Amino acid sequence: MAPRTLLVPSLLDDWFPLLQYAFASDAWEPVLLEESQGLAGLGLRYFHNELCYPVFLVAGQVLSALMSGKYDTARCGVLFGQAGDECRGSCGIRLMRKALDRAGYPDVALLSLNVRGIDQDSGLPITALMVRRALAGAVWGDTLAILRDQTRPCETVPGTAEALWRRWMEALGEDLRSGQRLSRTAILARCREMAADFRAVEQTSRPVQKVAVVGEIYTKYCRLGNWDLRDYLAAEHCQIGVGGVTWYALYYMDTHTLKGSAVQRAFYRAVRRYTAGVQQDMLNILHGAGFITLPPFGELKRQAEGFAPLNVTVADGWLITAEAAAWARLGYRKILCVQPFACLPGHIFGKGQYAALQRKLPHARLVSVDYDASTGEGTVQSRVRMLLDEELEEVPS
Repeated sequence: MAPRTLLVPSLLDDWFPLLQYAFASDAWEPVLLEESQGLAGLGLRYFHNELCYPVFLVAGQVLSALMSGKYDTARCGVLFGQAGDECRGSCGIRLMRKALDRAGYPDVALLSLNVRGIDQDSGLPITALMVRRALAGAVWGDTLAILRDQTRPCETVPGTAEALWRRWMEALGEDLRSGQRLSRTAILARCREMAADFRAVEQTSRPVQKVAVVGEIYTKYCRLGNWDLRDYLAAEHCQIGVGGVTWYALYYMDTHTLKGSAVQRAFYRAVRRYTAGVQQDMLNILHGAGFITLPPFGELKRQAEGFAPLNVTVADGWLITAEAAAWARLGYRKILCVQPFACLPGHIFGKGQYAALQRKLPHARLVSVDYDASTGEGTVQSRVRMLLDEELEEVPS
């Protein structure tokens, strides 16, 4: 029997075009959703408006795809990621089931993607090939995002970096689809090839602003959640600093997965060590090609002492503050802190750190931005504009 269609909501723009192949199997053929119009309004028809903004968007994108008529809904499934902590999105899969039933799609399966053992009856089985593909996709996605964002502001021919990013996405997608080049050596060889290609892009000297983006994972990485923030900053000739998925994955393994049985803990420790080693090799390649990155995860955590409360591990927890402090140290003194409205962990454990962090980083400027269905685009852009237009004092030598 042919594989069923697995609809994958777009959550991580620079990674899911690659990570989608990790979810492929004899049973499921992944399809990355691209619907973008009217999603929050559609989601709000089926969800209470006190839930967080990403839930509305994910639900709206899934429902929009199902209503499009492009898919045989009797042979469709939906992949739903769950952090498994205090995030209300962790119960989103059950709310999504009710929404699909109400919308007339009771046959659409829901598959939970998590490593915490929740909703086991609907969990997507995690295989060795899935882990290998996911690691390659995360490392390649990080590499490409860093290379594009630092090349684009000064490219001589506008659009060169974006076109190069798309060409590499296609080539790497083929590698992942075929299951080739997934060894550590092959993954890093691809990173060297990408770095060389972007290094060769012709550059023009022009003034640029360095702007870092930190915050909740969905609004930091998804254009739907941050209203095309990255393109807006790129149009303003900003060099954008955004931590990659490998940092988040290592943070999650460091704070969320060392629970359960002794066998599970040993497995996660081994995966964390291996991932940290690959990340270090990736960063060495990027630094050797002249690009700037966050420190490797272990060093990032050590540098965060005194800036971030390392016992705050709910949602993105101390990672937000650690990234902000690291970017400021790297010269990205203008920092946008983004989160979705109604994300309780984000407001308490993320936004709650900003005032103290600003006092500890007097030569940087942090601006907090909330995204919500009820917020006007002008309100958000005015806050971003306020940061871009501000003249910061010189850092004393």
